[in-house]
Amino acid sequence: MRRYILDTNAVNALINHLHGVDLRAQRARRSGAKVGTCGPVVGEFFYGLELSSSRDDNMKRATVGVRKLTLWPFDLAAGVEFGRLRAELRRIGRAMQIVDMQLAATALTMGNCTVITTDTDLSAVPGLCVENWVTPAP
Repeated sequence: MRRYILDTNAVNALINHLHGVDLRAQRARRSGAKVGTCGPVVGEFFYGLELSSSRDDNMKRATVGVRKLTLWPFDLAAGVEFGRLRAELRRIGRAMQIVDMQLAATALTMGNCTVITTDTDLSAVPGLCVENWVTPAP
């Protein structure tokens, strides 16, 4: 089964029906794929909402939206992969956000999983499949 794990920017676009990400997710689900995210991304997403000017409205919509996603855990295997990945990226001098490395580690341990993001940093992770579902503006 194909799995798509959403980065924070993709979760936001999905929940707020932006840039066609919600439509791509619907198509993926209809084809039998699972669409979800992981714990570190949920934390980053809600952190951003806490700082938003319309926090209460955003929280209600986001809570409902996130509950519709599969939530994959940042488990022991992902933790081990995170440690390996962070050390590898440090050795080659590639800086990356901790949450992005945790997302990548989760995806790598799941197998047959594609990260959905607009962030080009994740393309630097060896062996990670990355797609951008944002529909270009006409």
